[in-house]
Amino acid sequence: MADLPQKACFKPQRVLVLGATGTIGKAAVRALIAAGHETVCFLRPRPDGGNPAGLFPAEAVLRFGDVTDEGSFLRDGYRGEHFDVLMSCLASRTGLPEDAWAIDYRANALALAAARKANIRHVVLLSAICVQKPVLAFQHAKLAYEKLLIESGLTYSIVRPTAYFKSLSGQIGRVRDGKPFLVFGDGRLTACKPISDDDLGRFLAACVSDPDLHNKVLPVGGPGEAITPIAQGERLAALFGRQPRFRHVPVAMLDAIVFVLGSLGRVSPRLRAKAELARIGRYYATESMLLWDAQAERYDAALTPSFGTETLFDYYVRAARGETADDRGEHAVF
Repeated sequence: MADLPQKACFKPQRVLVLGATGTIGKAAVRALIAAGHETVCFLRPRPDGGNPAGLFPAEAVLRFGDVTDEGSFLRDGYRGEHFDVLMSCLASRTGLPEDAWAIDYRANALALAAARKANIRHVVLLSAICVQKPVLAFQHAKLAYEKLLIESGLTYSIVRPTAYFKSLSGQIGRVRDGKPFLVFGDGRLTACKPISDDDLGRFLAACVSDPDLHNKVLPVGGPGEAITPIAQGERLAALFGRQPRFRHVPVAMLDAIVFVLGSLGRVSPRLRAKAELARIGRYYATESMLLWDAQAERYDAALTPSFGTETLFDYYVRAARGETADDRGEHAVF
């Protein structure tokens, strides 16, 4: 899956996009418009009702409504007009249980119900590869919606990306400042094949018109070999002309943090939320973002599909030059 062939039978589609203000959503909108699709973004209401700082291409149509209200989808989004595809890049900001079930499941479920009433025939969903081994609330919420979508009778394309560049960029400043790169365990516990926003946006756009990507669950990573945290630290050090330095954080320390916060969280909602965030952190510190081979009971880099042209190390070069902004948001761990 290094790249997708251009289909001779390409036909422009009319697409309603949810979650368009996120980094992946914006990339998907750019890719849809570049591919020739008519693209309508359904957004939270803004005081100015406009397109601040050129957030979207001029060709994008902006409509405003409430993703927690099925009636708003129909009234403010579809407006009784014809659409071919619903694309959802909705995702909870924190991954906490209440947020996850409200957005990853319920908001998507309401959007699906409205889509059926509006005679939409195809839904493209941005999910996540980590739902392969679900232990966290947001993973169960995503899986519950995936199941609902698959059973809806509509054509579906469920995209499960491996890892995002922004999630692996938090230590650029540390290495630039001569500080050690933090790794968990020996730094080789996990590996991933991260994919860039633009490459993932193009893949999502391809799902709209490529029948080979319909009625499938689609794991997808970026180009190149799988990368360990040690390799990330080594490459960053070389980029800044430094000798690699690492600080190894024992996984047992994460376990202790989870245990303490989980115990205190029984009496404190605030600490309960912190405990869930610690569990999320531990999961990503110990699980690879690659395709899980259930029969062999291991992650398999060779089986993880690759797509696109930009590597994480290409991104590091651009970030080091100040050519890309730090937009990690909730992904800012370090």
